[in-house]
Amino acid sequence: MARETTESKQASLTDVAALAGVSHMTVSRVINGTGPVRAETRVRVNAAIEQLDYRPNSVARALVTGRSGTLGVVALEANLYGPASTLSGIEHAAREAGYATTITSISRPGRSSITDAVERLRRQAVEGIVVIAPHVTAARALEAAPSDVPLVAVGGGEKAPVPVISVDQYDGARRATEHLLGLGHATVWHVAGPEDWLEALDRERGWRETLQRHGARIPPVIRGDWSARSGYAAGRSLVGEQGLDAVFVANDQMALGFLRACTEAGVNVPGEMRIVGFDDVPEAAYYTPPLTTVRQDFVEVGRRTFDLLRRRMNGGENRDRDLVVPELIVRESTGLS
Repeated sequence: MARETTESKQASLTDVAALAGVSHMTVSRVINGTGPVRAETRVRVNAAIEQLDYRPNSVARALVTGRSGTLGVVALEANLYGPASTLSGIEHAAREAGYATTITSISRPGRSSITDAVERLRRQAVEGIVVIAPHVTAARALEAAPSDVPLVAVGGGEKAPVPVISVDQYDGARRATEHLLGLGHATVWHVAGPEDWLEALDRERGWRETLQRHGARIPPVIRGDWSARSGYAAGRSLVGEQGLDAVFVANDQMALGFLRACTEAGVNVPGEMRIVGFDDVPEAAYYTPPLTTVRQDFVEVGRRTFDLLRRRMNGGENRDRDLVVPELIVRESTGLS
């Protein structure tokens, strides 16, 4: 007589599709977060997954080996240089260590979107997760991060409830502002990034507190949206202001627009105006004039992010904050080369 087993069979994708009354492709789209799926269908599929306790094959393998060889990254859908370079740095560091990377993109940062993205990655049995969190709302959403999966954030701010790796934005702004003050300017104006970006807030704070320490007047902030267009608009509104001869612009794209506004107004850079940007995009050395800027080492950010995540995956530290020191790159927009 055959011995009866009490072990239940592992649910398959076919079982989920049958219970939810949808196709295999629809289940795959829901699990991987790819392709359009109607809201009610997504609810039905997720209910079937939960009822059957379905886990993809990679998860089953990970349960046996304890390792999937895959890291998950939650990234904002954006073509901005900083977030894109951060993602590239993380992928490079993971690849060098023999890990594959699964990326889940979100269109809007927020508690639900980040929580959903993390859950999708967990279902794919990633060993650890990196959340690129440059927004204020994204950093707050980390408070709901699950405790049963190693997770670190890039740019999550000082109050993030998870370990954070970031470039020291405050120090970069300090370096930029002190460079301009050191050239003899009485004060430095600032074209800031959006208020809901942590990096913009840290750069603005570094600029403001540096002026305060030097006893310099603090001009009103002009705010842009990271685009060259907004930098151009800021330049158009500022050129001609009394005492305006030094400007720290919060990223290189806005600095490009600001330079264009100066050129159109007949203001010579660096003869009548000195400008410093932030990021050191590959094109910065070819602006007219070449742009003095603050360089962020995204390769180092990626390496430290992966190292910290690996320590967490191996049961290491729970809380940490690591800052990568930026570098001031001096070019002709401040009169030096």
